[in-house]
Amino acid sequence: MAHMVFCVRNKKEMEGLEEPPFDSEFGQKIYKNVSQAAWGEWVDRQKMLLNEYRLQPWTPQAQNFLVEQMEQFFFGEGQGLPQEFVPPAQ
Repeated sequence: MAHMVFCVRNKKEMEGLEEPPFDSEFGQKIYKNVSQAAWGEWVDRQKMLLNEYRLQPWTPQAQNFLVEQMEQFFFGEGQGLPQEFVPPAQ
């Protein structure tokens, strides 16, 4: 049986993640409140942030920045896109 959550991003009952994404209290919060679909949206946003800001994900500064952005994306006001961002042509 799938792990179901009331997704904070999509505001409805949806299938949750298979396991917490991090071994921390914040990882548990995501596991209990974020759907697989919303997590996929975050992965896309994270890729965009890494590229637009030219972040090196192994650095503590980049990791801290991404955690802050993730907190806002799921539980805050949300973050706007970087001013320089141009969506890819489809």
